[in-house]
Amino acid sequence: MEYRDYYKILGVEKGATEKDIKQAYRKLARKYHPDVNPNNKTAQEKFKEINEAYQVLSDADKRKKYDTLGSQWQQYEQYQRAGGQGPFQWGGGGGGAQYRTVTPEELGELFGNLGGGGFSDFFQTFFGGGFGDATRAQTRSRRGQDIEQPIEISLEEAYRGATRLLQKENRRLEIQIPPGVKTGSKIRYAGEGLPGLNGGAAGDLFARVQIAPHAIFERDGDDLRCEIPVQLYTALLGGEVTIPTLKSQLALKIPAETQAGKTFRLVGQGMPRLNQPTEFGDLYAQVRVVLPERLSPAERALFEQLAQLRKPTN
Repeated sequence: MEYRDYYKILGVEKGATEKDIKQAYRKLARKYHPDVNPNNKTAQEKFKEINEAYQVLSDADKRKKYDTLGSQWQQYEQYQRAGGQGPFQWGGGGGGAQYRTVTPEELGELFGNLGGGGFSDFFQTFFGGGFGDATRAQTRSRRGQDIEQPIEISLEEAYRGATRLLQKENRRLEIQIPPGVKTGSKIRYAGEGLPGLNGGAAGDLFARVQIAPHAIFERDGDDLRCEIPVQLYTALLGGEVTIPTLKSQLALKIPAETQAGKTFRLVGQGMPRLNQPTEFGDLYAQVRVVLPERLSPAERALFEQLAQLRKPTN
């Protein structure tokens, strides 16, 4: 697997704080967002790369694995979900070419107890052959193990609902994701896990939802938060600005003398409530005043005149 330096992609140091990473992501996401760069494939690929880096570095557990295992952190996650039995071939944390076999005990020291279950069991049953014989002698029936499969969706898909297809042996399993799901939500499919032994019932499949970070909106429960750029003249004199939502664009009236940081509440423009798709949270839009740049001499003179008019007198 190709090694990607997620820190370099976001332009932060390896010791960057969570706040530094978030700020770097938001700045780059605004620059390379597909809506800002229509039909620009290079920008779209860059946006995907930025999202991938943020998803890893903003998650403490994933970041720890990435810092330790480098390009193989995702392989380790698969190994961990599969039960963690048997050795794991590790190429080191920097994407180097030297490999060594790491035992489950060593991995346990790095990341904690992996739990039971077999690596071969998982891949042999869920994805098909190629990983060896995982049968074990049993004296009594036993229920099959549950499987947890992560599924990533966009915030827009979490708003509308979505469908994902999983390949399970020789058939496809359609995963229906309802509107309003949150990161960590689990969708259960009974009997779609590993088969039981000696007549035992099959385990269940749990699709665990992960929502990708969004360039504009931050989610707060069922509410959404965003910043809206407002030109200085509009903030001073009043006017209208366009606010994006996950459904459409809305016009918002800005009162005269609106201060930077003022937050407007748009009722019902947030996320749908899970299992209550006709009810919605709210959208909170915070004003970010945009100062004019590259002033002409005439504009500068007018601002100097305004400054003199506003200068306090003794």
